[in-house]
Amino acid sequence: MAKTIRFIDLFSGIGGFRLAIDRAARSLGVETECVFSSDIDEQCQLAYAANFGETPVGDITKVDAESIPDHDILLAGFPCQPFSIIGNRRGFEDARGTLFFEIARIIEAKRPEAFVLENVKLLVGHNGGRTLSRIIEVLRGLGYHADYRVFNALDFGLPHKRERVFVVGFDAPCSFGWPKGGLVMKPLREILEDDVPGEFYASDYIRQRRLEHHQPTREPTIWHENKAGHISAYPYSCALRAGASYNYLLVNGTRRLTPREMLRLQGFPDSFKIVCNYSQTRKQAGNSLPVPVAESVIRNVFLSCGWGSGTGAQSRPYRHSVDRQMILCDQKGSYGRKPKTKNRREAPAAVSA
Repeated sequence: MAKTIRFIDLFSGIGGFRLAIDRAARSLGVETECVFSSDIDEQCQLAYAANFGETPVGDITKVDAESIPDHDILLAGFPCQPFSIIGNRRGFEDARGTLFFEIARIIEAKRPEAFVLENVKLLVGHNGGRTLSRIIEVLRGLGYHADYRVFNALDFGLPHKRERVFVVGFDAPCSFGWPKGGLVMKPLREILEDDVPGEFYASDYIRQRRLEHHQPTREPTIWHENKAGHISAYPYSCALRAGASYNYLLVNGTRRLTPREMLRLQGFPDSFKIVCNYSQTRKQAGNSLPVPVAESVIRNVFLSCGWGSGTGAQSRPYRHSVDRQMILCDQKGSYGRKPKTKNRREAPAAVSA
């Protein structure tokens, strides 16, 4: 009987990572089981429960790591606000930024074979790059081979300019290739709804201001107004942001995106149940990850771990090429690590912030 891959979903939000691992596993003919999920936001818990049939545990800082079930892979989209444009960029000075060390605490205690973490692109340059360097240093200090790469959702078929950094790690040397993307961008007309209630339309004043800068085109566009008031029109959406103005993005300069459209821009299927109000769903979509990007990264992690052969039923045609740069082993294919003990390996020194 094939092995069922057990995973945990930390800072789960509304389940973007869970959708991604389900799709990746299905494309490889692999069974998965979520054995633990956690998110402190009660509205996210409601959405997650409605779609996956289980309510995530609340405050992860109050969870004993040893009580978390054993798992093969850890997924975590740890809070991005301390590092984001919308956030205050204080990083580890912000209490939410230190939640990364909760991930490290659980990795240290449970020793999964692999992990995939996700955050905003600005994490790469935060504090002159020292914040991300510290994160990688901590993960490597736990005995994992870790590296990162920035991806844009535009390269994975979504009409959504959203750049995110993914960090992957393995407990043993391996050959791992990052996905390159290369999918043709889905046109906006396949994202936008046909019949949109009047409540989503901007005021006459806002619409007139937009028309002073641009005229509607034959193909739909999303108009973006930056902080300086400059308005641009694109055949894709600029990054959804949980804390931005309600008029930050307007379809054809006239209306806001609907909850379904925002979720589609992140790669969520139409079968995903929307159970929260507009403001909450907008926040949830803005804090979520682009599902196809996460799916591609997780799929390559599975292959590197020997989970699946790529011959299983695919959720959709998989056309991503692979960057053959092998980042997680040296030329000899080994880091000279000690052989695993029966309990996986000797516990490393405790991690502290």
